[in-house]
Amino acid sequence: MSIGTIVGILVGFGLFLWAIFANTDNPAIFLSLSSLAMVGGGAIAGSYMSYQPLYVNRAFKALITQFQPSTVTFFTLLADVERMIGWAKTVQTQGVVALEQEMGSDTTDSFLAVGGKFVLSNYKGDELRELLETANASSFQRNTLQVGVLKKMATLSPAYGMIGTLVGLVIMLGNMGGDPAALGAGMAVAMLTTLYGVVFAQMVFLPAAEKLQQKEEMVRFRNTLLVEGFMMLADQRPGREIQDRLNSYLAPAAWFDVAE
Repeated sequence: MSIGTIVGILVGFGLFLWAIFANTDNPAIFLSLSSLAMVGGGAIAGSYMSYQPLYVNRAFKALITQFQPSTVTFFTLLADVERMIGWAKTVQTQGVVALEQEMGSDTTDSFLAVGGKFVLSNYKGDELRELLETANASSFQRNTLQVGVLKKMATLSPAYGMIGTLVGLVIMLGNMGGDPAALGAGMAVAMLTTLYGVVFAQMVFLPAAEKLQQKEEMVRFRNTLLVEGFMMLADQRPGREIQDRLNSYLAPAAWFDVAE
């Protein structure tokens, strides 16, 4: 689990709830199913009207997967560099054909599988780079469509909150001169929908969108490193040269040393 995400959510909502319970003896006044339905339902409906259902469904899934840590870490990058160096040794000693069996047992993700397939297809140099960069860019574009959906939800939530505020004001004004209790109900709807809209946008949808964007950028960076490695592998460059080229993508403190 992503500890930072969990801590952030607990602290954010914890402070929000503390402010409520510390300043009122009746926290139930902050609960309104009609306001919740107006903001949440409006944001969801607007998203389905703006995007293909597939990407909206994936955006809801991203709200859950944000609690999972990124698949790209310092250790996985070092493992990728080490893998490329090992494959380079195989190419030098046994030839490119010998990579097929090794890659088949060593690749666990789609980009490695695609890169290995292109290498085994005897693509070389700039041609291989162009293919893999296109695959990397396309993957990043597909996987960040959900970011746009989440940001759309963040935009729609306060908007529907304002709509709810107007509805509440109409209710309140429509009961002027009548039952005073109805005025309070209308004002509650007016205020709570705005509150819910801001909370959904700033504490749910926007943080999830930024987290997903960051994760996908890390994956794109890792794939860019692999593109360089596959290109040098196809050109049968020595392992030391591959090591130095891939290390140039990393912070000096994280450089891989095959001698160690």
